[in-house]
Amino acid sequence: MTVLWFKRYQNGMDYSLRELECFTAVAEELSFTRAARRLRLSQPPLSRHVRELEEKLGARLFEREGRRVALTEAGALFHEGTRHVLADLTRAGEAARRHAAGETSRLRLGFVSAVLSPRLVEVLRVFRERHPEVQLSMRDAPPAEQLAALAGGSLDGGFVGLKPAEAAPGVRFHAWSREPLAAFVPRGHRLAERRTLALKELAGEGLVGVSAEAAPAFAAHLRELCRQAGFRPRVMQESPRAQAVAVMVAAGAGIALLPVSLERVVEGAAAVIPLGRTPPLTHVFAHRGGRVSAAMERFLALLDESVKT
Repeated sequence: MTVLWFKRYQNGMDYSLRELECFTAVAEELSFTRAARRLRLSQPPLSRHVRELEEKLGARLFEREGRRVALTEAGALFHEGTRHVLADLTRAGEAARRHAAGETSRLRLGFVSAVLSPRLVEVLRVFRERHPEVQLSMRDAPPAEQLAALAGGSLDGGFVGLKPAEAAPGVRFHAWSREPLAAFVPRGHRLAERRTLALKELAGEGLVGVSAEAAPAFAAHLRELCRQAGFRPRVMQESPRAQAVAVMVAAGAGIALLPVSLERVVEGAAAVIPLGRTPPLTHVFAHRGGRVSAAMERFLALLDESVKT
């Protein structure tokens, strides 16, 4: 039988995984006979492994009186400190095996509140339904924070909104959704009853918006649209979250240019007015380039599928 070695570097000691298995079985069964049966091992080698472990540790682990077996104080301490090792090794080995076979993995995904639309929710729902073996975790974070997390390895992908003008090396982008840009206008404002607006009509109006630090691509896009419309935006207040900006509009802080899907946030507390001749926003999904996991391949395939529908 192949002996695997579990190294415990402490005072120069090391002991085998088989010794730890034998100790754990006896500690849990409090019987050498039952422990040997559990491990499908004869009792003499089981006793030898336990004895060798005691010699390496320099401590008696069990009190033996006839058929009665009990943990010594040292044995109890050792068991408490190692009781999770075998389970952890088993889980790690199973996870590695299944990952290599493409059977399981996890995806850590970020999203920005501005893109949390019914369409995105449906994409996530379908993915969970089709691939229940993949652990999917979501993190709400501004685009700049998501891109930093991608570079640092704490995220596998992210719905970052608009594609940055200058992306970090090694990051790839998938377009997955398009939606109109709208003017969010406080109730009672002179423009609130309009059915459509031209962007140039907002020249001189006090605006609230998403901060450039949190969403640099979106802020740059709005500045360019305003420049093309012949004016420089007069931004009065900013927030790192698009949802918070929508709430600021409802509170009367100013007009905002936001994705139309954020209408759900204001629920009639502000007027959401289409902008004529303004190109729609293209939302992208960012992920690290190079070889991607099987789970990421499946997720990207679903995003491509959602674009076609």
